[in-house]
Amino acid sequence: MTTVPSDIEIAQAQKLRPIADVAAEVGLTPEELLPYGRTKAKLTPEAVRGRKPKGKLVLVAGINPTPAGEGKSTVTIGVGQALRKLGTKVMICIREPSLGPVFGVKGGAAGGGYAQVIPMDEINLHFTGDFHAISSAHNLLSAMVDNHLHHGNALGLDTRRITWPRTIDMNDRALRSILVGLGGLNGGPTREERFVIVPGSEVMAIFCLATDLADLEARLGRIVVGFTRDKKPVRAADLKAHGAMTLLLKDALLPNLVQTLEGGPVLVHGGPFGNIAHGCNSIVATKLGLALGDVVLTEAGFGADLGAEKFFDIKCRFGGLRPEAAIVVATVRALKMHGGVKKDALGTPDVAALQRGLVNLEAHVQNVRKFGVPVIVALNRFTSDSKEELDLVLSAAKGWGVRAALSDVWAKGGEGGLEVAKELLATLAEGKADFRPIYDVERPIQEKIETIAKTIYGADGVDFAPAALKAIELCNAIGMGNTPVCMAKTQYSFSDDPTKLGRPKGFRVTVRDVYPSAGAGFVVALAGDIMTMPGLSKTPSAESIRIHADGKIEGLF
Repeated sequence: MTTVPSDIEIAQAQKLRPIADVAAEVGLTPEELLPYGRTKAKLTPEAVRGRKPKGKLVLVAGINPTPAGEGKSTVTIGVGQALRKLGTKVMICIREPSLGPVFGVKGGAAGGGYAQVIPMDEINLHFTGDFHAISSAHNLLSAMVDNHLHHGNALGLDTRRITWPRTIDMNDRALRSILVGLGGLNGGPTREERFVIVPGSEVMAIFCLATDLADLEARLGRIVVGFTRDKKPVRAADLKAHGAMTLLLKDALLPNLVQTLEGGPVLVHGGPFGNIAHGCNSIVATKLGLALGDVVLTEAGFGADLGAEKFFDIKCRFGGLRPEAAIVVATVRALKMHGGVKKDALGTPDVAALQRGLVNLEAHVQNVRKFGVPVIVALNRFTSDSKEELDLVLSAAKGWGVRAALSDVWAKGGEGGLEVAKELLATLAEGKADFRPIYDVERPIQEKIETIAKTIYGADGVDFAPAALKAIELCNAIGMGNTPVCMAKTQYSFSDDPTKLGRPKGFRVTVRDVYPSAGAGFVVALAGDIMTMPGLSKTPSAESIRIHADGKIEGLF
C-alpha cells in the first residue's frame, strides 16, 4: 500500500504556478490582479464589476459530520481538478479557514491529500488579512458602543440590552461571558460582555452576503447594537460607525485568487461557520466565479441540513443565484458511525452498521431534492473500505434515483475525481434543475422555523422557550418578521441533540432564543446548546504544530 505524505508535506513540495498564469487561464489580465507575493492575489474592483455571470452553479454539501471524516472540501477541490482534466472551464469558490479550528480539532479548510488549495499554510493562517479586517471592523463598532456610553449615552442605550458582542478568531471559552469597564472613571461603564468567534460574527455574515461596497455599507449601518429602555433599536448608523467599518473592509471585499495542487484557479473568500452562521463563501466571489467559469463548484458548511439549507434559503435568495446541481459527500466510515460503530472499530467491515447508517445519507439526498436541485452522491473512498460496503452505498444511492460515483481525490487528486465529474457533467447536460426555496419569507418567523425543522430535520415540531417568543415579538416590531431564518444548531445531528445520529425520529426541536441579524438580513434561531464561541479540546492541534529553522512546518492539516 502506497503511503500518502501529510497534507503540509504535499503542499510544501508542490511547485506553484505564477499567479498571473493561473489568472490568465480564466481570462484575467495582469492589470486585474493585486498580487500578495507570487502565489496569491486579490482581484481589482474593475475585474469584479466588469463581468456578467454565465456559468452553472454546483453546490457541494455532505452528511452530518462525524469524527470519522467526510472530506467535503477535499471533494470540492478534487472534483474541480477532475473537471479541469476533462477540459471544462471550472472555477472553485470556497471559504477561508478560521484560526479557531486550525489550532483546535477540525483543522483547516484547504482540502487534503492531493486535492488541496495552495499555498496551504498561508491560506490556513493569515492569508490576505481578510479575517483581521473583519475582526477590526466588528471591534471598532464594539469600541464605539462603549465610547458612546462613556460620553453621555445620548441615544439612550440600555446597558442591560446591548446585544453587540466583541469578536476574536480563536476558540476561547473564557470569553463567552465576561465583565468589561473595570478601570474606574476612565475605563468606560462596567457591564456584562461576551465574545463570538469571527466566523460567527454578523460582520462576517454581512461581508459574505454584500454585493458591493455600497450594499456593504448599507448593511453595516442596519446592524442593531442594542435597545433603549423602551425597546427601540439602536443601530450602527446611529453611532455613525458604518462608514469607517466599510473602509476597514474595502480591500477585504475583493476576492482572493489562489490555485489547486494541479494549478487550477480557486477563489477563496469569506468564512462563516455553517452551524452558527450561514456557512457560505461570499456572493461577490461566487458571482465572479460564474462570470469566469462554465462550471462553478462551491461548498456549504457542515451537513446539508445546515449548510445546504442556508445556501438555498439565504445565499441564493439574496444573490439571485440558481444552482443547477448538488454533490452530497459521504464516506463508508462516517455512515458506519451513524449506524452505531465506534471510531476505533471503523476499520473492520460492518455491512449491517453501514445499512443502518445509510438513512443519514438518504435523508440529505431527499432534502436537497426538495429544493428542486438534482443530486450526485460522491462516496469518498478510504483504504479500509471493503468492496461490499462501497457497492452497498452506490447501489442504495441509485435506488433513490440519483447518480453516484466513487471519489478517490485524496490519494489521486483530479484523476480520482473523474467518475464524479463525469456524473456531474451528465447531470448538468440534462438541465433538470428547478430551484426553489422551501419557505416564503413573508410567512411568520415561527412558521418558517417550523418549516425548516419539520421539512429538513424531520422533527415532529418546535418548542419555543418564553425568551424566544419574546424575542420573536421584538424582531417583528423592528421589521425583521419577513426575513429568512438562520438556524444555529449542532452540526452532528438532524436534531438539536448531538448524540442522536443517523436519522432520528420522534423528536422536537427546542428554540431557546431568537435574535435579529439586521445587517445580514435574517433572524437567527438558537436551538439546543449551540455555542457562538467554541472552546479548545483537551488536546488541541496547536500542541503539535511547529515550524523548523529551515521553514518546514509540521502538524498543520
